[in-house]
Amino acid sequence: MSTPLDRLPAEQRSRLREAAPGAELAARPMLATLSDRREFARGGWIFERKLDGVRVLAVREGGTVRLLSRTGRSLNGTYPEIADALTAQDCPDFTVDGEIVAFSEGRTDFARLQQRMQLTDPHQARASGVAVTYYLFDLLRLEGTDVRALPLRTRKSLLRAALSFGGPLRFTTHRNEGGQRLLDEACRRGWEGLIAKVAEGRYVTRRSPDWLKLKCAKGQEFVIGGFTEPAGSRAGFGALLLGYYEDGRLRYAGKVGTGYDQATLLDLRRRLDELATRRSPFADPVREKGAHWAAPELVAETGFTEWTRDGRLRHPRFLGLRHDKRPRDVVRERPRQG
Repeated sequence: MSTPLDRLPAEQRSRLREAAPGAELAARPMLATLSDRREFARGGWIFERKLDGVRVLAVREGGTVRLLSRTGRSLNGTYPEIADALTAQDCPDFTVDGEIVAFSEGRTDFARLQQRMQLTDPHQARASGVAVTYYLFDLLRLEGTDVRALPLRTRKSLLRAALSFGGPLRFTTHRNEGGQRLLDEACRRGWEGLIAKVAEGRYVTRRSPDWLKLKCAKGQEFVIGGFTEPAGSRAGFGALLLGYYEDGRLRYAGKVGTGYDQATLLDLRRRLDELATRRSPFADPVREKGAHWAAPELVAETGFTEWTRDGRLRHPRFLGLRHDKRPRDVVRERPRQG
């Protein structure tokens, strides 16, 4: 029986190799590079919507489906309806890459997704009332074959042909031109931004300039290294103390005191008390009155307006905890120029 792989041009078929086990292929996903690039005059790029969710790779081998975070953690119990939809596919063997999101008023809402990210029991996840959608944007393995060396356009075509999309599964569409116009439109709509990808690029197991993050607003992950005491009637804590790794040292980036509801304040205080330590984990002096220190094991998604000259965050706001990022992988994101 003919398969989509059989219909590839001879040159592309020559790039195919027998695939390693699906989970092994998913262990090191391709990562995008933050960029200030605004012109794409030379062409050769495609543009996808940047989604405000969590990266998830999915592996199906035979009748078994595994949903894996960027760090290899199983997510089947967190997103059981996604696992079910992939199990129902006619194609029995694939490894795919994508983003799981939750929507609120037509926009991806990371805070809403947080209500699902913390659940591991499939029954609780289904009863949470938070619907999730899995946007698939790449294909790594198909029918026992490693397709990562194929051009991105070809991988996306194979992905669209191999799987059926509907329900919680969506194919990530793209545009072939108009990068600046598309970015302006994305920002007007209140989106996160765009991902620009080299159309003929391969899927590589590292951060690559072939994938660029174009953000409408600044924001990234930071490691939580402590907190300050609350003032007045506030419960939990006053502000989180944030940092990022540089040459193996946790550098201080400032504090974030906004973006919390009451439940988050209390939950985070409980978690931080369990991680309490006597010594500051930061390599820099932190001159915050009444600071409490915590082992740097929690990662916070944080929005902000800019970096100050002395390396601190201006007007930061807490967006949520990240469960898919290793603290040691959190570095200061510096835009790629040009």
